[in-house]
Amino acid sequence: MKDFRFSVPQDITFGEGSLAKLPEILKKQGAAKALLVSDRGLEKLGVVEKVKRIAEEAGITVAEFLDVEPNPSVHTVDSTVQAYQESGAESIIALGGGSPMDVAKAVGVLAKYGGSITEYEGAHKIPGPIVPITAIPTTAGTGSEVTAFSVITDTERSYKLTVFSYELIPASAILDPELIMTVPASVAASCGVDALIHAWEAYTSRDASPFSDAVAEKAMELIGGNLRRFVADRTDREAAGAMMAGSMFAGLAFAWARLGNIHAMSHPVSAFFHVPHGVANSILLPVIVEYNALADKGRYEKIYNYISRDREPVKNFVPEMLVREAQNLLRELGIPEHLAEVGVTEEKIPAMAADAMKSGNILANPRQSTQKDIEMLYKKAM
Repeated sequence: MKDFRFSVPQDITFGEGSLAKLPEILKKQGAAKALLVSDRGLEKLGVVEKVKRIAEEAGITVAEFLDVEPNPSVHTVDSTVQAYQESGAESIIALGGGSPMDVAKAVGVLAKYGGSITEYEGAHKIPGPIVPITAIPTTAGTGSEVTAFSVITDTERSYKLTVFSYELIPASAILDPELIMTVPASVAASCGVDALIHAWEAYTSRDASPFSDAVAEKAMELIGGNLRRFVADRTDREAAGAMMAGSMFAGLAFAWARLGNIHAMSHPVSAFFHVPHGVANSILLPVIVEYNALADKGRYEKIYNYISRDREPVKNFVPEMLVREAQNLLRELGIPEHLAEVGVTEEKIPAMAADAMKSGNILANPRQSTQKDIEMLYKKAM
């Protein structure tokens, strides 16, 4: 067994109604003022006001920055830093999916150490602890509440830069299944598959360890057994809880094992064509699963048993069965099957492949890949 390390340096609260614990968590951080980072969609749904009310009724002052867009930009980060500084906040509340959390993490760095987030691109460039963040996910997908990554779009380069440091892991996370029970079916589907892919790629990663395997398997068990059910009925409390917990476990898995070609290739798709992250990942899934089959060491059969409708272990398994099961899952959930369906055009493939090769996830993929391989895979996904 190879050497490995892990730590889970945060306070995680799970359960229906657990949002009520927010004031207690902020007071433990010593925060009398907080900046709430979220988006206009959650404002319209009344979720922003609900969170703000809970905090303010406990005597905590809450300022807002709600202009976070999908695939948030460097400019948005800078604007949020300005809002943080003007508010006099001492803590950050990140409410939403991956985008508000990515912005909150970046702001936590810049509010403490200054500069531009582009200066921290890469691994382990953050000098120490950042502003404390309380992460409150409203989707079961990104797992960002427990991960050490912030992904921000540099529009000048049409490039999604990644900042990686364990200092980015939020100090606290509140996982309240009630917050994901009103999402549209399309969002539940793409975010749910994204969470599944987090666990899947971590499980097959070259950097996998017994710890990451354990949480990845639990994530796939919870998500594989409840994703279809949750998309069909978002008010299903048992399924919602399983999806939220599964997404968190999947986040823990890839925080310590990295990912693979799916994520390396999906980031350029989102950067060049503004395709939602979960949709881009989903479309690439069957293509990469087929490509990686050559490197399978028996894990494909385990994954198949977690996601298959047939709850009995399969007999006479071959890797092609997992490819077909992935394709069937996407069709059942109504997710597009090809990149061309979401506006991707072939002339950008060489540039996207070049950007994908810059990702550290390429090195963790179970099958080695060259830029020509990545270009081939993009074309196959078209």
